[in-house]
Amino acid sequence: MAKICDITKRGSMAGGRYSNRTRATQFNPCGKIRRYPNLQKKRVYVPELKKTIALTVSARGLRTIQKKGAFKALKDAGLI
Repeated sequence: MAKICDITKRGSMAGGRYSNRTRATQFNPCGKIRRYPNLQKKRVYVPELKKTIALTVSARGLRTIQKKGAFKALKDAGLI
């Protein structure tokens, strides 16, 4: 299973870290780190379809579903 949100289509990002000693310089000895979205497995009921759909959705995706409604959010994401 890919670590991608079904609603927002966001995946992992590569980021860097700085130690406090080298914060003001260009040298970064800490290396790169992979940052993943906050994914949750949720079951969402869609009243228009009269059925429940299982999603792997991020916390931001849950807010999108709450704002737009389940049917519109899933339709915009291309899941229905």
